[in-house]
Amino acid sequence: MKCIKYIVSFFTLLLATSCGSLLDLSPEDYYGSGNFWNTEAQVKGFMLGLHNQYRGSYSMYYVMGEARGGTSRNGTSSQNTSLDYSSPIKDNTFTKDRTGISSWNGLYSNLLQVNLFIQKVNEVNFLDAATKSYLLGQAHGLRANYYFMLYKTYGGVPIVERVKVLDGQITAESLYQARATAQETMDFIKKDLKISEESFGSNVTINGNKSQWSKYATLMLKAEVYLWTAKVSTGNLQANPSDALIAKDALNEVYGKFELMKSFTDVFSEKGNKEVIFALRFMDGEATNFASSFTYSNNVFLGQVYGRKGNLIDTDTLQLKNSGIMRNEYKWGLFASMDAKDVRRDATFLDYYDQEGEPKGLAFKKCIGIINQEGNRVYQNDVIVYRYADVLLMLAEIENMTGGDVSPYINQIRERAYAANWDANQFGYKNGSKDENELAILFERDKEFVWEGKRWFDVVRMKNGAGESLVFDARVNYDDPNPILTKDQAYMILWPIDINTLNNDPELKNNPGYDN
Repeated sequence: MKCIKYIVSFFTLLLATSCGSLLDLSPEDYYGSGNFWNTEAQVKGFMLGLHNQYRGSYSMYYVMGEARGGTSRNGTSSQNTSLDYSSPIKDNTFTKDRTGISSWNGLYSNLLQVNLFIQKVNEVNFLDAATKSYLLGQAHGLRANYYFMLYKTYGGVPIVERVKVLDGQITAESLYQARATAQETMDFIKKDLKISEESFGSNVTINGNKSQWSKYATLMLKAEVYLWTAKVSTGNLQANPSDALIAKDALNEVYGKFELMKSFTDVFSEKGNKEVIFALRFMDGEATNFASSFTYSNNVFLGQVYGRKGNLIDTDTLQLKNSGIMRNEYKWGLFASMDAKDVRRDATFLDYYDQEGEPKGLAFKKCIGIINQEGNRVYQNDVIVYRYADVLLMLAEIENMTGGDVSPYINQIRERAYAANWDANQFGYKNGSKDENELAILFERDKEFVWEGKRWFDVVRMKNGAGESLVFDARVNYDDPNPILTKDQAYMILWPIDINTLNNDPELKNNPGYDN
């Protein structure tokens, strides 16, 4: 972690946020550290900047949280395009020289800004107590969120909670940072969650039409963290099943405060709806998501594939306006696992076939945006981080851990999924063994959360009847008779650190299994 990285990143965000006071002695568009942290508008502008930076890093959910999980095709797509993240990520062939991502996927740049915010807001005296507490609740929640993503990916990581250059540490040696242990990293995450929750207090306001961090986002993260530590051992931190009860308490504070949308498609088309707890906002003319890379390009699609009834597809079915090109594709087995009467199937995928009627491939439909007033396809669907369906299915998972009945939670999801086709006797889930329940919950999550960045973390966290991670269970790897990872590849659950990052900081050591 070089000094220059801190300095450049610090001034980049200062220049990108807020507006100055008319009484500033410097020009309104100039913000050095000495004249920035002087007004409430500046502080709130910086918080908006933190969310903007978070949105800029949203691909981490697919790359770090889904691509490895056994639902994504790798190599070449059904349209003969080269697929992104194929190796070593989608095929899980990591080595010390093939890491897939580098520099901690850029998340320490985001953490620097959050640390700066926490430092400065703790120092200011012009904010009223309620405003200051709410803002610190957001910041500590965001920081815990970034560190949890790093923890799930790498295990123990360097814990940096202050901007060292502001503390006078400006030599390269003073900026070196060894990795904390898994236990120390998780302790830090849980401490931040506690501070966030206490800072919010009883204030459950969600700003930005649910596009800003709130107490409910902190509670969802808390549930996710404690469910993880209830089931997953990492490094020197052993799983503690009693943590599931803490996760359940957090979820119960969210349960009933939101609700499922009646229509599955409305979850993604109506921004800030009653199901959404926290989302990253995308808008026409502002920023768009990357769903176009999961779709088709007309020149390699139209007149070359067939519909499920044998009809040649010669019109732009999804009205993509040739805006897409397939760089990511889901496995056919995921589509095939969905019942034809489950509305999620055709709301998520456009399936197509070869001339003989054999399955050929899948184009993504779920979050491909709108046609704007200029007649262009705009990929402006929000990336939803937390929604109420996740509350229900995490509660089901906890219920399964404690020997309860998971069916009421699963069936709330299924009833919405089958809509007018719902028949509890035909499609309802009946509580089974722990193994059966865990698989049912996972497969329900598979159908519900496609493209929402959860599948890899799900298969690592969830357990079969023998108490083994589902990442080692061949039953959950679509289109492949082998498990996602074999037992002798268990070390690959944690990613290797790239060689440049290791070389830049002599204090760092790689994860076991990857030679330094």
